[in-house]
Amino acid sequence: MSKGSSSVSLKPSERSDSAGARNRGERKARILAVSNQKGGVGKTTTAVNLAASLAAAEREVLLIDLDPQGNASSSVGFPREQVEVGTYDLLMGEAALDDALLSTDLPPLKVVATTPNLLGAEVELVDLQGRESRLMQALTRARARDRWDFIIMDCPPSLGLLTLNALVAADAIVIPMLAKYFSLEGLGALHATIEAIRGAFNPDLEIEGIVFCNHNQRTNLAQAVVSEVQKHFPQHVFSTRIPQNIRLSESPSHGKPALLYDIESKGAQAYLELAQELMTRADSRVAARL
Repeated sequence: MSKGSSSVSLKPSERSDSAGARNRGERKARILAVSNQKGGVGKTTTAVNLAASLAAAEREVLLIDLDPQGNASSSVGFPREQVEVGTYDLLMGEAALDDALLSTDLPPLKVVATTPNLLGAEVELVDLQGRESRLMQALTRARARDRWDFIIMDCPPSLGLLTLNALVAADAIVIPMLAKYFSLEGLGALHATIEAIRGAFNPDLEIEGIVFCNHNQRTNLAQAVVSEVQKHFPQHVFSTRIPQNIRLSESPSHGKPALLYDIESKGAQAYLELAQELMTRADSRVAARL
């Protein structure tokens, strides 16, 4: 858990009526939380570039930045100091979703960005009614599922109320991780968190997939970690690997996702492949319901 972040008890006695009120029906959007309680695993890079790659495939995408650091926002051209209405206002009920929408260089991609006051949201949310479902309520009021194909949420690297709001609103979680030993411990802790949230708030929460980032398949350690994760989560590991790539590191400083910075780079191409894999899964899910 990152310094200064607050944790949230997942006691059933604190459960609101949000779980019982969920009614997904046949609504359109797939809502995905990109989350890992460990920092430095490629979480924001994945949220931004997956959203951009889905938009490049002409899917309507909404990217919501729930991390007070605001790196997802700045990575698509909106430094938090320049944002007037954002995620904080949405959570506090001070603005509707449409008031916070920002357009990007990719027309199908819209963003709800971070503002500096999101830093205090963890504390302010504690005393609010339905504190864990504020984001879900805002999306519901705006009929967000009927307007986008995918809603991607970048979460802080901790289990506080911001991440909890994302996981209560989400259909599924995308888990970026590194092929390193300590990442296995972090994955186990995250899986326990998902089970707790299923029991207390969101029984429908699924694991969309695990994606290995900053990956070097040539090392024995990487191969061993991937094999171990595949053994424990055989249906959930994306076949796409995101390689080590300098363009992925450079593009945020230019306020652009990698595909707009250097589409020929290995990093941009990998995220385009990941988006295609995600869309194929989504199409298969729809076909199975028919």
